[in-house]
Amino acid sequence: MPLQNRVTPFSRIEAVPQRGIFTGNRGILHDEQRRLVTERWRHKNWIICELSYRDWRRTPMSPRKWTELFFLDEAVALAAGHRPCAFCRLPAFRAFAAAWAGAGPLPKAPEIDKALHAERVPTIRGGERPRRQLSGLPTGTMVLLPENPDQAWLVSQGHLFPWTHAGYGTPVAAADREVFLITPPATVGALARGYRPTLHPTVTRFSELPRSSSTASPARQLS
Repeated sequence: MPLQNRVTPFSRIEAVPQRGIFTGNRGILHDEQRRLVTERWRHKNWIICELSYRDWRRTPMSPRKWTELFFLDEAVALAAGHRPCAFCRLPAFRAFAAAWAGAGPLPKAPEIDKALHAERVPTIRGGERPRRQLSGLPTGTMVLLPENPDQAWLVSQGHLFPWTHAGYGTPVAAADREVFLITPPATVGALARGYRPTLHPTVTRFSELPRSSSTASPARQLS
């Protein structure tokens, strides 16, 4: 039976067979029987880690060890409120921090964590999500459409890709419209300033999608 350690873009932690291409943690969230407890985080530094690092080996959800969480890809992890680990993913963290800062001074990890925590917790607790125009959102952002609040969509290549734990489905070419952000606004800012998250292969297989919805493509139009 799968462990309850697979994270959705909405930051929910579920038990499904699919693992994804990144791991990470929020502290010790499980008990001695490898069951998730009530708390969904123990600290503010929610990180995104490599599945494999050096020759380290871990047994997921070992007693009194941090809970290994798994994400389909980096876009999902960012949407859930995490940021690149400054240890096993130091180059990615530096790139993220530089994009976060823009022309300003480089932030340290605790500064980023504090800002992200202030943005992610209200929506996790049921607060209203920020609204944005779809046309202004960078690749790697995850959004909700007002008419379908249960489906997360990835913005990439000028299209929307429907998310599942197993991967992304066939993309749709979307006309500009208002959407709800799943990805924290501060992270969207880092994406807009050049941070490029690692996406699941089910997105990269559509590497030649046309930008115009009027051009023949495998994507239908969503308006």
